[in-house]
Amino acid sequence: MGYSYLLFGFAILCLLPQSTFCITRHYTFNIVKHNVTRLCTTKSIVSVNGRFPGPRIIAREGDRVIVKVINQVSNNISIHWHGIRQLANGWADGPAYVTQCPIQFNKSYTYNFTIIGQRGTLFWHAHISWLRATVYGPIIILPRRNESYPFKKPYKQIPIMFGEWWNVDTEAVINQALQTGGGPNVSDAYTINGLPGPLYNCSSKDTFKLKVKPGKTYMLRLINAALNDEMFFSIANHTLTIVDADAIYTKPFNTNVVFITPGQTTNVLLKTKPHYPNATFLMAAQPYFSGLGTFDNSTVAGILEYESPLHNSPTNKSKIKLFKPTLPNITSTSFVANFTKNFRSLANTPFPANVPLNVDKRFLFTIGLGSNPCPKNMTCQGPNGTKFAASVNNISFILPTTALLQSHYFGQSNGIYTTDFPVTPLNPFNYTGSPQPNNTFVTNATKVVVLPFNSSVEVVLQDTSILGAENHPLHLHGHNFFVVGEGFGNFDPNNDPSNFNLKDPIQRNTVGVPAGGWIAFRFFADNPGVWFMHCHFEVHTSWGLRMAWIVLDGSLPSQKLPPPPSDLPKC
Repeated sequence: MGYSYLLFGFAILCLLPQSTFCITRHYTFNIVKHNVTRLCTTKSIVSVNGRFPGPRIIAREGDRVIVKVINQVSNNISIHWHGIRQLANGWADGPAYVTQCPIQFNKSYTYNFTIIGQRGTLFWHAHISWLRATVYGPIIILPRRNESYPFKKPYKQIPIMFGEWWNVDTEAVINQALQTGGGPNVSDAYTINGLPGPLYNCSSKDTFKLKVKPGKTYMLRLINAALNDEMFFSIANHTLTIVDADAIYTKPFNTNVVFITPGQTTNVLLKTKPHYPNATFLMAAQPYFSGLGTFDNSTVAGILEYESPLHNSPTNKSKIKLFKPTLPNITSTSFVANFTKNFRSLANTPFPANVPLNVDKRFLFTIGLGSNPCPKNMTCQGPNGTKFAASVNNISFILPTTALLQSHYFGQSNGIYTTDFPVTPLNPFNYTGSPQPNNTFVTNATKVVVLPFNSSVEVVLQDTSILGAENHPLHLHGHNFFVVGEGFGNFDPNNDPSNFNLKDPIQRNTVGVPAGGWIAFRFFADNPGVWFMHCHFEVHTSWGLRMAWIVLDGSLPSQKLPPPPSDLPKC
């Protein structure tokens, strides 16, 4: 069953006193440039309200959020509210040239959305080119007033955002890579809440410090806002309890290390030691790397500090021990596989797992790298003198010059997109074995998949070994999906479905497709509009590992896409 009844019920609640149920929260995002110094290098960055990372959006489940975005820089901009369902509200989703044209210099656009059926942590970020390197911030969704968590209420809640820092302009980095066809230059550092920490040169003063009291439980809201890197995270001598992923409660489980892909969020409970330990503890994050080529092989660290008794500083700080965490090997695919299999939905009466048991539409999508021919009279730096590309079913998606959602709504698709996206690979091969195809060229096109409203959908995402197998974090806009299966090698349609978890699979908006493997997910297409799906490695999105779904209108008014807002940006 889809969300039409939920929407109707929400509308009834909104007729009740606003102080009880529906609060409208207003924010203003001024897109500006300001100078920031990291690693002893000062550069001008694009940011929101001159803050890096950007301001927090704080709301309760059921609240309405209105954000006016005013662009005061020369770069075009759009903001995506990553993970917000945007039910029948695609005009507010944000990816440039998919649901809107970007906001141009000296123009504004007001994003207006209601948070329905979600609580936990999400985040917002720029959704055009590589601007999200510095344009991002947390979305904190509290339970409805008078509703509790399915675990003991934490003493305090702290967002922990992982990011990447370049000493140079990231727009220049990706523009150069797209021109030469080679891989882009990697970042100079990772950050926690915008700070690289003491393990980097010239950065001891730029260190995130979390001060805690003994015997308390803190909730850390982990967000991976990095552009191109999945991360391992750990706090020395402390165990973390995972309770929420992508704003969906999970069955709690303990771990010493958290794995988190770009686009994912994870809430963890940190129970501090019962007594002052006379020690400090590093919290550290470093990349998981499963592909080929170069990457930023460095470690970001923050410090967990206990408040000393009676708030008195220790007399001899040199005697305070500093403990460092142990992180997995950067290529530890086995750790990643074992960790991700721990995630389960609560699947209880308050928080059911409404997994589609019968499937109307099945898709097998290969995802991975490929190449484009090098233009004449040019030298390219991609594989064998070509240009790097990336694709879904060998279709490298070309963004149109006008917004897909607008074209769909007004019935003006001619010359903008076609609806013949292949539902299975056109030329099947041994996806994760050998031999791999000699021809690695992709097809460049703007093709979409059309789904009837409320159809039940099963998608198998199959990694390929073309130009190297790699873990790909895939993000679906406008929907959550249930991860019902995963494995290594090639998906076996005859045997693998019998092992699907249809009882309590985790529900997510972003999932890592295993390097040299596959994942299967199911969802109801209960949200009319045009919805982007793409790799959350920004470099792969730039190379074309992206696609779009069109979900048609349903029969009820609440199941139809409304007209566009009057201030919708124009291309």
